[in-house]
Formats: sequence, structure tokens, C-alpha cells
Amino acid sequence: MNRDGVSTTRYDPAFERKAWLLVGFTWIAYCLNYSDRQVIFSIFPVLKSELKFTDAQLGLTGSVFLWVYGLCSPIAGQIGDRISKRWLVAMSLLLWSGVTALTGAAHSAGVILTCRALTGVTESLFVPAAVAMLANAHRPENRSRAFALYGTGQLAGIVIGGWYGGYMAQESQWRFAFYSLGLVGILYFYPYFRFLKTFSEEAHVETKKSGSTLAAAALARIPTYLVLCVVAGVFNLTLWLLYTWLPDFLYEKFSLGLADAGYTATVHLQLATMAGMLAGAAAADWLYSWIKASRFWLIFTGLLLGAPCVHLIGNSDSLLATKLAAIAFGLSGGLAVANLYISSFDVVPADTRASAVAFMNLAAYLASGFAPLFSGMWKQSIGIHRLMSYASVLIVAAALLLLAGIKFLFPADYKRVH
Repeated sequence: MNRDGVSTTRYDPAFERKAWLLVGFTWIAYCLNYSDRQVIFSIFPVLKSELKFTDAQLGLTGSVFLWVYGLCSPIAGQIGDRISKRWLVAMSLLLWSGVTALTGAAHSAGVILTCRALTGVTESLFVPAAVAMLANAHRPENRSRAFALYGTGQLAGIVIGGWYGGYMAQESQWRFAFYSLGLVGILYFYPYFRFLKTFSEEAHVETKKSGSTLAAAALARIPTYLVLCVVAGVFNLTLWLLYTWLPDFLYEKFSLGLADAGYTATVHLQLATMAGMLAGAAAADWLYSWIKASRFWLIFTGLLLGAPCVHLIGNSDSLLATKLAAIAFGLSGGLAVANLYISSFDVVPADTRASAVAFMNLAAYLASGFAPLFSGMWKQSIGIHRLMSYASVLIVAAALLLLAGIKFLFPADYKRVH
């Protein structure tokens, strides 16, 4: 490290190979993370019939999780910037897996909502520390690809959770879905933590340190980062509208079975998002040598192309057209997913990385927490299809705000920390 806290260490090929192994181990944990949070959305009809959930309570299963997750994220980020990230991510895995297993024993709406809140607390510890740990392990020229590969764990988890929940509900075994997913996470804790203990989390950083005790104070002075937080809020609101209600929307609109609805709502969207993420990450890393704002430009492109696709998902007349719209949104949205968190590391100080992710989560999840709740409340009066159209308009507005940030704010913020 030099006097500004910027790494001057030569890159060790053996360390870089181990850094890619870190991506693989953390991918499995992230896949379980999203499987556990997603599985409940595919059993909505069973919760209505067996536990007498209302549509508003169904929406709250998403909103409670998102709000608690978002509110806890800044605390988790501050912890992640101050203590061992290896220990924090492993303990988070163990804790949320235990809560997932506990959810299977619930016999009332109140208990399930309490478990969803506990899931938000325990899962909030994972992502800020995990993303910062991955970023510290990889050079800027590799960083988007490392994050995109890790991020495909989210997409796989959504598909697994969506299909598995629907299948087990269809077989009248929805409780076992929670028991089994929780048990897998508890068992994975041991090999994951053993690997993490052998891995150095010393940062390969290219930005200065803030020197601030509270990361929030340093981040609040970075206009480009604040724009990213707004964009994250709008984009995640749209994602959670789809994640929460698309299985039920397809079940009702096209008369699909529960397993088919859960599968259709997730597999086309998530596989396309995976392809978009990998392409967007490769493009960002390749362009970074010439255009330092490359990640920001790819987010802008993804938002602008994805906006009309959200409208079409909700308003197409055939199942085939709906699938094609979901694929198109996945491909374009993947450009944003691949670069949204990682782009913040181009403008924030090195010692605020976990907190930067955490405050983006706060903005993203507080905003997106309204999507499941209000869509449940307005499902009958406004309709999910019209809410998707409104979301597409918000995405266009976010894209234009980001464009202004790239042109007028990014150059000064980039120069300040490099």
C-alpha cells in the first residue's frame, strides 16, 4: 500500500486462480440465498387456501423482507468494512438457512411474516461483504466478469426456488421445500467456511481511502454514487414486481399449473438475464481500458432497452409473446445487473466498498419493497399488467437521470478517488 491506501502489490497468478475459486464457492452460497427468499412466491395459491392469506398479506411476504433487508443493509455494510468479511458471509449463510427451515413450521400468516423479517435481517449481512470481498480479490479489468459469474447464482437461485416451491406445493409438500433448502445451507456452511479461512481478504484496490469513521458521510459527498442509488431503487422495484407477482399473473392469465407457472415466470427471464449479464460484464471489462465510464454506459443501455419489454410482459396477448418479452428484458436488464454494484467502486473510496453496496441495497430494497405490497393491494383495481406499464415509464426516467450523471458528474468523482 502507498500513503493513499492504494495497492501497489504485483498481481500473483496463484492468488488470481484462488480468487476465481472464491467466485465459485460464493456462487453456491448466493444461489441458496435467492432460492430461500424466492421459494415462497410460487406457493401463493396454497397460502391463500391453507393459511387464509389475503392478497395484501401475500404482498407483505415480499415487502416485509425487502424493507427489513434494506434497513439492515447500512449496518451490515458498516460491519463489513470494519470486521472480517470471510466470517460475516459464512455466519450469514448459517443464520438465514436456519430461518428458512423454521419457516416450514409456520401455521399462520403472522409467523410466516415474522420469518420473512428474520430472513431479511440474516441475509442482509451477506451481499455487502461478499461483493466487497470479490472486488478486493480481482483487478478492475476482471471485476465485472467476476461479479457477473457470482451474480448468476442469483438467477439460478430464483429459478430453483420458483420451480421447487411450485413443484412441492403441487405435491402438497410445501413445508418440506423450506426444511430441505434450510438443511442444504446449514450443511454447506462447513466447506464454505473452511475455504474462506484459507483465503486472504487483503484488498487489491486502485482508489484512495476516505479516512472517514462513518462510510455514510463519505458516500453522501459523491453525486454519481447518489444517482446510482436512485437507479438501483427504480430498477429493483421493477425486478421485484416481476419476481413477486409474475408466477401468480401467469397462473391466472394463462391457466397454467403451479409448477408450470413458477417455472415459466423464472426460467426464461433468468436465463436471458444470465446471458445479458455475462455479455455486459465482458464488454465492461474490455471497454474499461478506454472508457472509464464503460460500466455506467452499459447500465444506461440496459435500462433504455429494457423499459418497453416490461410493458410487453404484462400486456402481450399470448403466452409465447410474454415469454419473448421476458427474454428481451432479461438480455437488456442483464447489462444493468452485471454493472450496477461494481460501477460504484469506480467512484467510491476503497474503505467504503461494503457500505457502498449496502446503501445501494437500502435504496433498492426500500423502494422495491413497495412493489409486492402495493401490487397486492392494487391487483384487482388497477391490474398487474398496468402496473408493469407504469414501471416501464419509471425505468426510462432512471435511464435519463443516469445519462445526466455520466455526462456531468462522473468525470469529477472518478478523478477525486484515483
